[in-house]
Amino acid sequence: MIKVIASDMDGTLLNSEHKVAPETIAAVKEACDAGIRFMIATGRNFPGAMTELEGCGFVCDYIVGSGAEVRDPEKRVVQSKAVSPKLCREIYDQVKDFPISIIFTTDGADYRVGKQEEVEESLIRQIQEFHMNLSRDEIIETPLYKRMKEKTKIVPDLDALERDGAPVYKVFLFNGDLDMLDRIRRRLEENPDIAIASSFISNLEITDVKAQKGPVLKKYIESLGYNMDEVMVFGDSLNDLSMLSMDFGATVAMENAVPEVKRAAKYITKSNDENGVAYAIRELLRYQKKEG
Repeated sequence: MIKVIASDMDGTLLNSEHKVAPETIAAVKEACDAGIRFMIATGRNFPGAMTELEGCGFVCDYIVGSGAEVRDPEKRVVQSKAVSPKLCREIYDQVKDFPISIIFTTDGADYRVGKQEEVEESLIRQIQEFHMNLSRDEIIETPLYKRMKEKTKIVPDLDALERDGAPVYKVFLFNGDLDMLDRIRRRLEENPDIAIASSFISNLEITDVKAQKGPVLKKYIESLGYNMDEVMVFGDSLNDLSMLSMDFGATVAMENAVPEVKRAAKYITKSNDENGVAYAIRELLRYQKKEG
């Protein structure tokens, strides 16, 4: 019997408008009312996750930063695995010669190394990758740009980041040059202390090798007294592969998932724009009610 549901956010729980549909909110609450524990498992940091979940009314656990931090339903940090300053410097030294923006994600601000105009331009390019129909001037006026700029802290070098002492949970690289990203990936993969995943084809998400969604979820649910057979997981992208490829009770890929995730999953549900999470949860509840 499934007693825990863990869901990714972007491309999974959230639709293409980055919203949780009312039907999905209702289905999650139906699962909770049936005694199932709900968990978020996202690449976002905690503030970023809470921004999108505002108003949903979920009472849940949070695995954020792709597994770098775990919070209980009271939002208290119960487990964390930051990227050490030494490892941050190793990653930075491997990447700094490429024309790419390097983002150090903490539990609060996103740190970017460079001059203000360089960083602002990188924010614009990042948004343009997903909103190609918007001009530069239009992007600057969007709430998304203003929100990203507000949570970005610009530092001149890595020494300044280290002096701030904020724990870095993820190093995020973003660029539309996929060949360059592949070269960076291959270079970084030589380091056994890091894990590399992606939420989109145009980004790399780098964490400590011990901070991955699947293993972190397993450790956390077992600390709560559950076993793997009692867990259902949802995901769509490569940073979900560590969950979907493990032998949890039900591993569910979205219809919009990347091929590798679909191949790893035991089940495939409808797309995120068709409320696929809600559909699968209600199918589960019907099945468990009939079996119970």
